[in-house]
Amino acid sequence: MLNGDADVIVVGGGISGLAAAWALQRRGVRVVLLEAAVRAGGTIGSTREQGCLIESGPNSMLETTPLIGELVGELGIAGERIAAQPAARSRYILRDGKLIALPLSPLAFFVTSLFSAGAKLRLLREPFIGRGARAAEESVADFVRRRLGTEFLDYAINPFVAGVYAGDPETLSVQAAFPRLHELEQKHGSLIRGQLLGARERARNPDKSKQVAAMLSFRDGMQTLTDAIARRLTRIEFNAEAVRIVPGEHGYGVTVSGAAGGRNYRARAVLVATPAQAAARFTAPFAPHAAAALAAIPYPPLAVVVSAYRRDTIAHPLDGFGFLVPQRERRLVLGAIFSSTLFEHRAPENLVLLTSFIGGMRQPELAQREEGEIAGFAQAELAALLGAPVHADFIRVTRWPHAIPQYTLGHLDRIARIEEAERNFPGLFFCANYRGGIAVGDCLKSADRAARQVAAFLGSGDGAA
Repeated sequence: MLNGDADVIVVGGGISGLAAAWALQRRGVRVVLLEAAVRAGGTIGSTREQGCLIESGPNSMLETTPLIGELVGELGIAGERIAAQPAARSRYILRDGKLIALPLSPLAFFVTSLFSAGAKLRLLREPFIGRGARAAEESVADFVRRRLGTEFLDYAINPFVAGVYAGDPETLSVQAAFPRLHELEQKHGSLIRGQLLGARERARNPDKSKQVAAMLSFRDGMQTLTDAIARRLTRIEFNAEAVRIVPGEHGYGVTVSGAAGGRNYRARAVLVATPAQAAARFTAPFAPHAAAALAAIPYPPLAVVVSAYRRDTIAHPLDGFGFLVPQRERRLVLGAIFSSTLFEHRAPENLVLLTSFIGGMRQPELAQREEGEIAGFAQAELAALLGAPVHADFIRVTRWPHAIPQYTLGHLDRIARIEEAERNFPGLFFCANYRGGIAVGDCLKSADRAARQVAAFLGSGDGAA
């Protein structure tokens, strides 16, 4: 193809690449998006089977940023969005084999059986514990043990980290994975004091914390969002696997392989929106330090198991978002979402839909078993914990060999090396969920930020063809 096929080539059609490409296109930038798969969306995927909506990736998103509402409006899908049902506010934690509701108020915290009297008294000490050293990196586990105690780590933070990252708090960096906790401690000297004193500041911020943000999805699932963006892009190429990126004097060349054979594209800028391992392969020939940093970001395997049961066969009321399992409980699942409680019309009236998660950093080997064996694990655990039948009415398994990037100790140093490559190679940009947060809302914010940076570069005249 001729030199100057586009102003920017976006490599990768997950939510980050899609949103960045759309933001650039709306600014009048000529964009080509290259996606190796047959459809856009990455891990976001929604299908219907036997009247049930099956999500193979994220089941919902939190409206943490006004960008979500703006994007949904621009795409013309505002009428498709749906809010989580009120019951979804409740969540359960497994302790000593029993599901206990997570307390949602100070009063509920002091009367709950989820934490011992000693753990509750330990929490009262938190405002009097000194700050950690600002420059010293700390794991999430060490941070929580120091400020809140071991029991709070075991029965609140450990299952929460498994539910969000499929991760291990012993290896995650608090500065990278939960920067707001680190900032609260540094600014206010206490998490509790910071929550109380920061209320006015949070009220002025257009972004919302994940604790108070509204949860939403779409009538036909999260794929509604990614499909809507893909339809609006002027130029998107599927079955187009990028195999090489070459910086040149006047821009970048991207070599693609696919069903139509090899092709070459040229553009003034390239935005790499693939998982870290693919980004490492692209950059290794010309930016080896950045490539090594990208390759060092771990992605554990994860299995998503969606199962349907007749409502009258399950003992648990399923009156909440779902349940999480602390590592100390030694179960085969990380947790489960009560999908048909979370949103309406996820299953026929006589059925309930459950989504279980197996593997992650805790037990990666389980997610690599055969699908039938994974299905057996999920059914056995739901039978034991929810009083479900031994066999589901139907069950579907999706295995992700490389699921969620882990912001482990040293992650900020790795990001610094990626930023160095962006400085050394003007017109090269990186945007994916290993940078800026893993949630859908985080990805949209990162994509908007990347699109602004790309547009500014193109507008400056640097790298003009």
